[in-house]
Amino acid sequence: MTHRSCPTVSYALRIAKSLFSPNSDGACPTCHGQGVVYTDLAMMTGVSAPCEDCAGRRFRPEVLEYRVAGRDISEVLDMTVAEASTYFTQDAPSKPVAAALSLLRQVGLDYLRLGQPLTTLSGGERQRLKLASRIDGDAPVIVLDEPTTGLHLADTATLVEMMQNLVDAGHTLVVIEHNLAVIAAADHIIDIGPGAGHDGGQVVFEGSPAELVSASAQSANLTGRYLAAAVH
Repeated sequence: MTHRSCPTVSYALRIAKSLFSPNSDGACPTCHGQGVVYTDLAMMTGVSAPCEDCAGRRFRPEVLEYRVAGRDISEVLDMTVAEASTYFTQDAPSKPVAAALSLLRQVGLDYLRLGQPLTTLSGGERQRLKLASRIDGDAPVIVLDEPTTGLHLADTATLVEMMQNLVDAGHTLVVIEHNLAVIAAADHIIDIGPGAGHDGGQVVFEGSPAELVSASAQSANLTGRYLAAAVH
């Protein structure tokens, strides 16, 4: 996302791709493509202010003179994934971009802006971004750490379906998660407990979701108890 230049714009204009990256040749020389200027206040917390030379747009003035379909690169990077999906058509130069945007929408990241710094993403958003990058890949094992963090409940089912599709395609997913919908969809569960923090650290159960629910009836397994309530 953030660290790549725009191939469609550079293809259309037949100029260097590096001009359309705020991290390369096209960057504003004053703020170095950050859009803001940081001031160190020694013993106090530093402050930032919009760059006066580029007005926060991150690029050199000559780069912003190039437009495709009425938009310059700064305006394109300010689009959300959903907005960009209607901007980038299915013609030959735009097709790779449109395909990447489709993957981001599938994992529920259609609200992110194309130029949004990765440092502003939550842990769950980063995990879903990682998942989107693996959908069409051939990695045999994919590890995800709480990918539902920050995800709306309505989108969890879509995420679970995507993970199931990856498994059906031959991938192995190892998911660290507390979300009951994800746990219920797992083929195999390793439950760590019996409590949280210092009260945990032991494997208290291994098996399928159905076996966990059944075992919770004869034990004090908290995960199984809550899973049973969620399933029924």
